Amino acid sequence: MTIPAASSTTALSGGRIPLIGFGTWQLQGDAAYRGVRDALDVGYRHIDTATAYSNEKLVGDAILDSQVGRENVFVTTKCPPDHVGRELATLQASLAALNTDFVDLWLVHWPPNGEASPETWRQFIAARDSGKAKAIGVSNYSIGQLDELTDATGETPAVNQIPWSPFKHDSHTPGALRERGVVLEGYSPLKRSDLGDPILVEIASAHGKSPAQIILRWHIERGFVVIPRSARRERIEENFDLYDFTLSSNELQQIESLAL
Repeated sequence: MTIPAASSTTALSGGRIPLIGFGTWQLQGDAAYRGVRDALDVGYRHIDTATAYSNEKLVGDAILDSQVGRENVFVTTKCPPDHVGRELATLQASLAALNTDFVDLWLVHWPPNGEASPETWRQFIAARDSGKAKAIGVSNYSIGQLDELTDATGETPAVNQIPWSPFKHDSHTPGALRERGVVLEGYSPLKRSDLGDPILVEIASAHGKSPAQIILRWHIERGFVVIPRSARRERIEENFDLYDFTLSSNELQQIESLAL
């Protein structure tokens, strides 16, 4: 997979995952297709979708029409929690909609019935072993539920995609995931933040950036994967323009104090 020089990645079982991705939750119709096209034009090489988003075909069409090359795009999709017993059929439908033979990452979207569900996880392992998913993981799982999957199957999820932002984070989770070899992927980073907070505004002003860019840069510097979403080309560009500045140790600490 070829990643634009501006982007960065982190190790993932099955390869590497770009730290900055383009989220497609709530994007439908032309907004979904155009959003993905714009993101790929800007330089994103990580696109996140899900069966529940009902936009996989639009995402697949946009990737194909972009001529970036499927091999150069990291594609994530997710299986709904109520598809217990038909996980592999769900993945096959996702592959058909995305017009691809495999996804780079397949996630259990939520714990089925609030439970870890090792049986679902066994189906995910089978999908990975068949080559239809290069890596497998979960979303919205607790540390205890991750351990339950590992204890039951001997296989630990590669990723846990969870709500994450400077305002909604804790000091325990990153270390606990790191100890288990699980990549932390944050969603809704901007929606869950106060972009008008004086600390963010001051740091943004010092770098000639927006508060949103400061939040996204914080994720990258801490090694968190992040998937901002927008339907506006100018915002899509802004959310990727993160590689011409760095945050100082003091600024990182100030940002992390926002959750206290």
